Amino acid sequence: MKTIIANWKMNVGVREAVALARGTLLTLRGRKVSPGLVVCPPAVALSEVRKVLARSSANLGAQNMFWEQSGSYTGETSPRVLNELGVSHVILGHSERRQLLGETDEMVNKKVLQALEQKLIPILCIGETSVQHKEEMTQGIVRDQLLAALQGVRLRSSDVLMVAYEPIWAIGSGEAATVPGVLETHQFIRSLLYELFPQASKTQFSVLYGGSVNPDNAYAFLREDDVDGVLVGGASVKINQFKGIVQAAAEVLEAKLAE
Repeated sequence: MKTIIANWKMNVGVREAVALARGTLLTLRGRKVSPGLVVCPPAVALSEVRKVLARSSANLGAQNMFWEQSGSYTGETSPRVLNELGVSHVILGHSERRQLLGETDEMVNKKVLQALEQKLIPILCIGETSVQHKEEMTQGIVRDQLLAALQGVRLRSSDVLMVAYEPIWAIGSGEAATVPGVLETHQFIRSLLYELFPQASKTQFSVLYGGSVNPDNAYAFLREDDVDGVLVGGASVKINQFKGIVQAAAEVLEAKLAE
């Protein structure tokens, strides 16, 4: 299975999100085989988008959450509320939150622990900056972020964990990482996950790529076995571009069925 996660960020309002959700579902129509789809609208649109996705195979995801169930945390959204809204996945530790809003590894760790406790699927984002990439620090940064985020985590047999490798220098830049570079990093991430959770089933982990994913490069990433899917930002709010990414995933899946 290949999974496509659409992160709409703060690019749409409620009415726009509803229309975009309908258009996004149309990209799956009439296909012999379709990828898994997770739609992550802004928090204010979760309830309305849920109605659109209700009778489809798509899952509803949130872009963030707090690590407490309730309390005096102005402006935050609790996992309890996400559960009430039918959310199944939640993006945690996105680089934009780390860089712009000061989110730390410790905060991300608290969120991962709480998400798993509440039976939400974390989409854990990790990745290096341009300077770190140029200085060949990628694996060290990825390792530190992954170990910090998963400190104290005990995976139950029913838990699922998604890790999205998002090189910060590629996000929104139009410059995607190279396929060989992504494969090397994905294999490294997967080896760390197996070390951390030796008793877990391999089906409990997914490693995805994010960072300027578009219709022109999606197939090159998705055809690789070590890329379980893609986390799509800017292209996910441009329906023609997103349709091309879904098409690429469908072609990969059809080719594998034909083998």
